[in-house]
Amino acid sequence: MSEGVWAAPGRVNLIGEHTDYNDGFVMPFALPHTTVATAARRDDGLLRLHSASVGGGAVELRVADLTPGHGTRSWTDYPAGVVWALRDAGHEVGGADFHFESTVPTGAGLSSSAALEVVTALALNDLYELGLERWRMARLCQRAENVYVGAPTGIMDQTASACCTAGHALHLDTRDLSQRQIPFDLAALGLELLVVDTRVKHAHSDGEYGKRRAGCEAAAAQLGVAALRDISYEALPQALGRLTDPEIRALAKHIVTENHRVERVVSHLESGEVHAIGPILNEGHASLRDDFRISCPELDLVVDSSLAAGALGARMTGGGFGGSAIVLTDVSTKPTVTKSVLEAFAAASYRVPRIFSATPAPGATRLS
Repeated sequence: MSEGVWAAPGRVNLIGEHTDYNDGFVMPFALPHTTVATAARRDDGLLRLHSASVGGGAVELRVADLTPGHGTRSWTDYPAGVVWALRDAGHEVGGADFHFESTVPTGAGLSSSAALEVVTALALNDLYELGLERWRMARLCQRAENVYVGAPTGIMDQTASACCTAGHALHLDTRDLSQRQIPFDLAALGLELLVVDTRVKHAHSDGEYGKRRAGCEAAAAQLGVAALRDISYEALPQALGRLTDPEIRALAKHIVTENHRVERVVSHLESGEVHAIGPILNEGHASLRDDFRISCPELDLVVDSSLAAGALGARMTGGGFGGSAIVLTDVSTKPTVTKSVLEAFAAASYRVPRIFSATPAPGATRLS
């Protein structure tokens, strides 16, 4: 028996990669692709989880037994982690039935896990009348992923899924979670943003993501600041001179320059100079490839082939080591860009990428 239906979207990050766990700036927007949850309360203390995308029957867990470190290392850890995080924060959440359906591509760097977490939190917030604000739900979902799932992700993905609005990109300060909705209407300017899913899978909890985070924290400690967010762009050359480890120096360089790129993109969007963000996307990709070292041949090929075909800008998006790239192009150039990417992948004997247009969509909502 259903008590309601809720939806939470995946996201694309326009600019601001790996800055969220450095207290920095990010600029995601929600995708039309969503995870939908049909849910109802239970009075027997059981959490019953079923997914239309996963084979097998429903998984039953006892709410009182949910504990970090005792997950199943499967998709069920994400909604189970949200229940644990809510209860651990003192919210009276009991059992529930959940059926999930999703159109968010998994492993594509488009935050399928955050969509699953946020839709679970939103449903439980309504079912158990918790009265939580969107930003607080996002924080609890991040805690679920960090502590229960064991993935050291920042706050961007969950906040984007919970808080984005249609037709806008979300300028988020991840230190205090202050938000500004920046108009991002590409169609009115004859532009389009393509998402190219390379179909190369990645996992945030596999260690490489954690190494980058630890390196950033080490850089901040050596520079005597709370986070790399506290190093201004103007002070970067001096700061880099104080870091002796070349790997840590490169990580710090990316974070500081990426925060600056976010500010530049915001400035251009607010002044209506949307075409001008293309070169900034290119800069961001080069930094992620060369300094943060999280790109891969497939992502580099998307960027190189799309730019060669006349795209205005392109970069990888998401956690890295696979996933997706975004490409900013004129509508008239889109067919040529798409053809160029597909031909380049075929010539390299890579899997056929999935290419679709991204339109800024609403954040999480109750459907019925």
